[in-house]
Amino acid sequence: MKLNLANRLTILRIFMIPVFMIFLLNKIPYGVPIAAFIFILAALTDTLDGYIARKRNQVTTLGKFIDPLADKLLVSAALISLVQMGELSAWVVVIIISREFTISILRAVAASEGIVIEASWWGKAKTITQIIAIIAILINNFPFSYIGFPFDQIMVLLAVVFTIISGVDYLKLNMHILTKE
Repeated sequence: MKLNLANRLTILRIFMIPVFMIFLLNKIPYGVPIAAFIFILAALTDTLDGYIARKRNQVTTLGKFIDPLADKLLVSAALISLVQMGELSAWVVVIIISREFTISILRAVAASEGIVIEASWWGKAKTITQIIAIIAILINNFPFSYIGFPFDQIMVLLAVVFTIISGVDYLKLNMHILTKE
């Protein structure tokens, strides 16, 4: 099977996850800033691979599977690592990962019925706020820390709010799939 550029970028994102974690969780000089840079690059590949796939009309079944998987793996790895480092409360991660499992299972059930659940505006807002929150924590709330503004914590709370709203929205709009006999 020949992989198109979009799928290669997605696979690259998956391979960046352990590299990100090595720099983040080990006592490597400048490890956390390097990890932050890797995380930002990985997050950018998400935007880029989707753009390339649509622009070149190269949306594939493999891409539909591995792109959301790569996103969930990247965000989950970062969140769990931040809990291990004492930079993030576990309850935040439990809410976010619970939503991801729930909606992934909903999508799988829908797919088994031949139904595709498209990403909603709330889902995209959720992803963006999660990524911004993670980056803000990784860079120690720079530059806001100089003025005592808790941007990182505000973004974490926004990410939780958007996570809950998007999860409820997906369930509300698609409950008919789960209640179908």
